[in-house]
Amino acid sequence: MPELPEVEALSAFLTEHLVGHAIGRVHAVAVNVLKTYDPPVTALEGRTVTGVGRRGKFLVITTDDLHLVVHLARAGWLRWQQKLPAEPPRPGKGPLALRVVLADVPGTGFDLTEAGTQKRLAVYCVTDPDQVPGIARLGPDPLAADFTQDALAALLREEKRQLKGVLRDQSVLAGIGNAYSDEILHAARLSPFKLAARLTGAELTTLYGAIGATLRDAVDRSRGLAAGELKAEKKTGLRVHGRAGQPCPVCGDTVREVSFADSALQYCPTCQTGGKVLADRRMSRLLK
Repeated sequence: MPELPEVEALSAFLTEHLVGHAIGRVHAVAVNVLKTYDPPVTALEGRTVTGVGRRGKFLVITTDDLHLVVHLARAGWLRWQQKLPAEPPRPGKGPLALRVVLADVPGTGFDLTEAGTQKRLAVYCVTDPDQVPGIARLGPDPLAADFTQDALAALLREEKRQLKGVLRDQSVLAGIGNAYSDEILHAARLSPFKLAARLTGAELTTLYGAIGATLRDAVDRSRGLAAGELKAEKKTGLRVHGRAGQPCPVCGDTVREVSFADSALQYCPTCQTGGKVLADRRMSRLLK
Protein backbone atom coordinates (compact mmCIF):
# COMPACT_ATOMS: atom_id res chain seq x y z
CA MET A 1 0.00 0.00 0.00
CA PRO A 2 1.36 3.47 -0.84
CA GLU A 3 2.05 5.32 2.40
CA LEU A 4 3.05 8.85 3.34
CA PRO A 5 6.46 8.91 1.56
CA GLU A 6 5.13 7.52 -1.73
CA VAL A 7 2.08 9.79 -1.77
CA GLU A 8 4.31 12.75 -0.91
CA ALA A 9 6.54 11.85 -3.86
CA LEU A 10 3.53 11.44 -6.16
CA SER A 11 2.33 14.85 -5.03
CA ALA A 12 5.67 16.40 -5.91
CA PHE A 13 5.76 14.62 -9.29
CA LEU A 14 2.24 15.75 -10.19
CA THR A 15 2.91 19.29 -9.01
CA GLU A 16 5.64 19.46 -11.64
CA HIS A 17 3.60 17.83 -14.39
CA LEU A 18 0.01 18.94 -13.74
CA VAL A 19 -0.05 22.42 -12.20
CA GLY A 20 -0.95 25.07 -14.76
CA HIS A 21 -2.46 22.59 -17.19
CA ALA A 22 -6.14 22.22 -18.01
CA ILE A 23 -7.99 18.93 -17.62
CA GLY A 24 -9.50 17.82 -20.91
CA ARG A 25 -11.34 14.59 -20.18
CA VAL A 26 -12.00 12.41 -17.14
CA HIS A 27 -12.96 8.83 -17.93
CA ALA A 28 -14.37 6.73 -15.07
CA VAL A 29 -13.69 3.24 -16.38
CA ALA A 30 -14.63 1.43 -13.16
CA VAL A 31 -17.54 3.31 -11.63
CA ASN A 32 -17.12 1.49 -8.32
CA VAL A 33 -14.08 3.66 -7.53
CA LEU A 34 -16.27 6.78 -7.48
CA LYS A 35 -17.34 7.55 -3.92
CA THR A 36 -19.06 10.86 -4.73
CA TYR A 37 -21.37 11.76 -7.58
CA ASP A 38 -22.30 15.41 -7.04
CA PRO A 39 -20.41 17.11 -8.50
CA PRO A 40 -19.48 14.41 -11.03
CA VAL A 41 -15.82 13.85 -11.87
CA THR A 42 -16.55 15.17 -15.35
CA ALA A 43 -17.08 18.58 -13.73
CA LEU A 44 -13.28 18.77 -13.57
CA GLU A 45 -13.11 18.95 -17.38
CA GLY A 46 -12.04 22.38 -18.56
CA ARG A 47 -10.65 23.38 -15.17
CA THR A 48 -6.99 24.21 -14.61
CA VAL A 49 -4.96 22.40 -11.97
CA THR A 50 -3.74 24.92 -9.40
CA GLY A 51 -2.07 22.62 -6.89
CA VAL A 52 -1.37 19.06 -5.77
CA GLY A 53 -1.01 18.04 -2.15
CA ARG A 54 -1.16 15.21 0.35
CA ARG A 55 -3.41 14.58 3.35
CA GLY A 56 -2.20 11.45 5.11
CA LYS A 57 -2.31 8.77 2.39
CA PHE A 58 -4.77 10.80 0.30
CA LEU A 59 -3.62 12.57 -2.86
CA VAL A 60 -5.42 15.87 -3.47
CA ILE A 61 -5.45 17.45 -6.94
CA THR A 62 -6.88 20.97 -6.77
CA THR A 63 -8.49 23.09 -9.45
CA ASP A 64 -10.02 26.54 -9.04
CA ASP A 65 -13.00 25.31 -7.04
CA LEU A 66 -13.00 21.51 -7.14
CA HIS A 67 -10.71 18.83 -5.76
CA LEU A 68 -10.00 15.36 -7.09
CA VAL A 69 -9.12 13.27 -4.04
CA VAL A 70 -7.59 9.81 -4.46
CA HIS A 71 -6.88 7.04 -1.97
CA LEU A 72 -4.82 4.33 -3.64
CA ALA A 73 -5.60 1.71 -0.96
CA ARG A 74 -3.60 -1.51 -1.01
CA ALA A 75 -3.28 -2.26 -4.72
CA GLY A 76 -3.94 1.05 -6.44
CA TRP A 77 -1.37 3.10 -8.32
CA LEU A 78 -1.03 6.20 -10.48
CA ARG A 79 0.66 5.80 -13.85
CA TRP A 80 1.78 8.87 -15.79
CA GLN A 81 1.14 8.52 -19.51
CA GLN A 82 2.44 10.48 -22.50
CA LYS A 83 0.98 8.44 -25.35
CA LEU A 84 -2.66 8.02 -24.44
CA PRO A 85 -4.93 6.95 -27.32
CA ALA A 86 -7.47 9.44 -28.63
CA GLU A 87 -10.42 7.12 -28.15
CA PRO A 88 -11.86 6.79 -24.63
CA PRO A 89 -11.11 3.58 -22.71
CA ARG A 90 -13.78 0.91 -22.52
CA PRO A 91 -14.89 -0.69 -19.24
CA GLY A 92 -13.55 -4.19 -18.86
CA LYS A 93 -11.78 -6.63 -16.58
CA GLY A 94 -8.40 -4.88 -16.72
CA PRO A 95 -6.77 -2.85 -13.94
CA LEU A 96 -7.66 0.59 -15.37
CA ALA A 97 -10.09 2.41 -13.09
CA LEU A 98 -9.93 6.09 -14.07
CA ARG A 99 -8.13 8.14 -16.72
CA VAL A 100 -7.43 11.87 -16.69
CA VAL A 101 -6.32 13.46 -19.97
CA LEU A 102 -4.87 16.95 -20.21
CA ALA A 103 -6.47 19.38 -22.63
CA ASP A 104 -3.38 21.34 -23.61
CA VAL A 105 -0.82 18.51 -23.92
CA PRO A 106 -2.25 15.93 -26.35
CA GLY A 107 -1.94 12.32 -25.28
CA THR A 108 -0.71 13.22 -21.81
CA GLY A 109 -2.31 12.50 -18.45
CA PHE A 110 -2.51 9.74 -15.90
CA ASP A 111 -4.24 6.45 -15.26
CA LEU A 112 -5.41 5.18 -11.89
CA THR A 113 -5.10 1.40 -11.82
CA GLU A 114 -5.85 -1.29 -9.29
CA ALA A 115 -4.64 -4.87 -9.31
CA GLY A 116 -6.27 -7.86 -7.65
CA THR A 117 -9.84 -8.65 -6.71
CA GLN A 118 -10.21 -6.54 -3.57
CA LYS A 119 -11.25 -3.26 -5.12
CA ARG A 120 -10.64 -0.50 -2.56
CA LEU A 121 -9.28 2.32 -4.72
CA ALA A 122 -11.37 5.41 -3.91
CA VAL A 123 -11.91 8.60 -5.92
CA TYR A 124 -13.81 11.67 -4.73
CA CYS A 125 -14.75 14.92 -6.47
CA VAL A 126 -15.51 17.51 -3.78
CA THR A 127 -15.56 21.24 -3.14
CA ASP A 128 -13.57 20.78 0.08
CA PRO A 129 -11.18 17.88 0.87
CA ASP A 130 -12.57 17.74 4.41
CA GLN A 131 -15.81 16.44 2.89
CA VAL A 132 -14.01 13.12 2.39
CA PRO A 133 -14.74 11.05 5.53
CA GLY A 134 -11.26 9.55 5.67
CA ILE A 135 -9.64 12.99 5.59
CA ALA A 136 -12.01 14.39 8.21
CA ARG A 137 -10.92 11.61 10.59
CA LEU A 138 -7.17 12.05 10.11
CA GLY A 139 -4.90 12.59 13.07
CA PRO A 140 -1.88 14.91 12.93
CA ASP A 141 0.67 14.60 10.14
CA PRO A 142 3.94 13.23 11.58
CA LEU A 143 5.99 15.45 9.26
CA ALA A 144 4.15 18.66 10.17
CA ALA A 145 6.19 21.35 11.90
CA ASP A 146 3.82 21.37 14.87
CA PHE A 147 4.06 17.63 15.47
CA THR A 148 6.31 17.70 18.52
CA GLN A 149 7.36 15.05 20.99
CA ASP A 150 4.88 16.51 23.46
CA ALA A 151 2.15 16.07 20.85
CA LEU A 152 3.09 12.40 20.44
CA ALA A 153 3.15 11.93 24.21
CA ALA A 154 -0.36 13.35 24.48
CA LEU A 155 -1.63 10.94 21.80
CA LEU A 156 -0.15 7.89 23.50
CA ARG A 157 -0.67 8.76 27.17
CA GLU A 158 -4.00 6.95 27.53
CA GLU A 159 -3.56 4.58 24.59
CA LYS A 160 -4.15 0.97 25.67
CA ARG A 161 -3.36 -0.65 22.33
CA GLN A 162 -0.11 -2.10 21.04
CA LEU A 163 2.33 0.18 19.24
CA LYS A 164 1.94 -1.54 15.87
CA GLY A 165 -1.80 -0.93 15.78
CA VAL A 166 -1.55 2.61 17.10
CA LEU A 167 0.98 3.69 14.47
CA ARG A 168 -1.25 2.34 11.70
CA ASP A 169 -4.38 4.06 13.00
CA GLN A 170 -4.99 7.02 10.68
CA SER A 171 -7.04 8.82 13.33
CA VAL A 172 -3.96 8.84 15.57
CA LEU A 173 -1.22 9.60 13.01
CA ALA A 174 -1.88 10.32 9.35
CA GLY A 175 0.04 8.49 6.65
CA ILE A 176 1.81 5.58 8.38
CA GLY A 177 0.82 2.10 7.24
CA ASN A 178 1.97 -1.48 7.61
CA ALA A 179 5.40 -1.11 6.04
CA TYR A 180 6.63 2.07 7.71
CA SER A 181 5.22 1.12 11.11
CA ASP A 182 7.49 -1.95 10.94
CA GLU A 183 10.43 0.22 9.89
CA ILE A 184 9.80 2.83 12.61
CA LEU A 185 9.57 0.23 15.37
CA HIS A 186 12.74 -1.45 14.15
CA ALA A 187 14.59 1.86 14.13
CA ALA A 188 13.28 2.61 17.63
CA ARG A 189 14.18 -0.92 18.84
CA LEU A 190 10.67 -1.40 20.20
CA SER A 191 8.43 -4.47 20.15
CA PRO A 192 5.36 -4.10 17.94
CA PHE A 193 3.36 -5.63 20.79
CA LYS A 194 4.44 -3.18 23.48
CA LEU A 195 1.52 -1.20 24.91
CA ALA A 196 1.75 2.42 23.83
CA ALA A 197 0.80 3.82 27.23
CA ARG A 198 3.68 1.95 28.88
CA LEU A 199 6.48 3.67 27.01
CA THR A 200 9.15 5.16 29.22
CA GLY A 201 10.30 8.71 28.67
CA ALA A 202 13.44 7.45 26.92
CA GLU A 203 11.44 5.12 24.70
CA LEU A 204 9.05 7.92 23.76
CA THR A 205 12.00 10.11 22.75
CA THR A 206 13.43 7.29 20.64
CA LEU A 207 10.08 6.57 18.99
CA TYR A 208 9.51 10.22 18.15
CA GLY A 209 12.95 10.43 16.55
CA ALA A 210 12.42 7.20 14.62
CA ILE A 211 9.10 8.39 13.19
CA GLY A 212 10.62 11.58 11.81
CA ALA A 213 13.88 10.05 10.62
CA THR A 214 12.29 7.03 8.94
CA LEU A 215 9.66 9.01 7.07
CA ARG A 216 11.96 11.86 6.05
CA ASP A 217 14.60 9.44 4.81
CA ALA A 218 11.98 7.67 2.68
CA VAL A 219 10.71 10.98 1.30
CA ASP A 220 14.27 12.07 0.49
CA ARG A 221 15.00 8.81 -1.35
CA SER A 222 11.84 9.23 -3.41
CA ARG A 223 12.32 12.88 -4.26
CA GLY A 224 12.74 13.50 -7.98
CA LEU A 225 11.74 10.00 -9.03
CA ALA A 226 9.13 9.41 -11.70
CA ALA A 227 5.85 7.88 -10.56
CA GLY A 228 6.75 4.54 -12.11
CA GLU A 229 9.94 4.23 -10.05
CA LEU A 230 8.48 4.80 -6.59
CA LYS A 231 7.39 1.24 -5.80
CA ALA A 232 10.84 -0.19 -6.48
CA GLU A 233 12.49 2.53 -4.43
CA LYS A 234 10.25 1.81 -1.46
CA LYS A 235 11.18 -1.89 -1.47
CA THR A 236 14.92 -1.23 -1.65
CA GLY A 237 14.78 1.11 1.34
CA LEU A 238 13.00 -1.26 3.75
CA ARG A 239 15.09 -2.98 6.42
CA VAL A 240 12.65 -5.47 7.93
CA HIS A 241 9.25 -5.12 6.30
CA GLY A 242 8.75 -7.80 3.66
CA ARG A 243 12.12 -9.38 4.55
CA ALA A 244 11.12 -12.29 6.77
CA GLY A 245 13.82 -14.95 6.80
CA GLN A 246 16.56 -12.54 5.78
CA PRO A 247 19.30 -11.23 8.08
CA CYS A 248 18.65 -8.02 9.97
CA PRO A 249 20.94 -5.33 8.46
CA VAL A 250 21.73 -4.05 11.97
CA CYS A 251 22.55 -7.17 14.00
CA GLY A 252 22.41 -10.11 11.57
CA ASP A 253 19.62 -11.96 13.39
CA THR A 254 16.87 -13.48 11.24
CA VAL A 255 13.93 -11.18 10.56
CA ARG A 256 10.75 -12.83 11.85
CA GLU A 257 7.09 -12.48 10.89
CA VAL A 258 3.74 -12.53 12.65
CA SER A 259 0.79 -13.20 10.36
CA PHE A 260 -2.75 -11.92 10.83
CA ALA A 261 -5.95 -12.41 8.85
CA ASP A 262 -5.18 -9.81 6.17
CA SER A 263 -1.66 -8.59 6.89
CA ALA A 264 1.66 -9.47 8.49
CA LEU A 265 4.33 -7.64 10.46
CA GLN A 266 8.07 -8.19 10.42
CA TYR A 267 10.56 -7.49 13.21
CA CYS A 268 14.02 -8.38 14.50
CA PRO A 269 14.02 -10.32 17.80
CA THR A 270 17.51 -9.15 18.81
CA CYS A 271 16.85 -5.48 18.06
CA GLN A 272 13.26 -5.27 19.27
CA THR A 273 12.16 -7.99 21.68
CA GLY A 274 15.24 -8.90 23.70
CA GLY A 275 15.78 -12.00 21.58
CA LYS A 276 12.29 -13.39 22.18
CA VAL A 277 10.32 -14.67 19.20
CA LEU A 278 6.76 -13.40 19.04
CA ALA A 279 4.05 -16.00 18.65
CA ASP A 280 2.94 -16.18 15.03
CA ARG A 281 -0.76 -16.17 15.81
CA ARG A 282 -3.35 -13.48 16.37
CA MET A 283 -2.91 -13.56 20.14
CA SER A 284 -0.04 -11.18 20.87
CA ARG A 285 1.81 -13.26 23.43
CA LEU A 286 5.48 -14.13 23.62
CA LEU A 287 6.60 -17.68 23.23
CA LYS A 288 8.25 -18.86 26.40
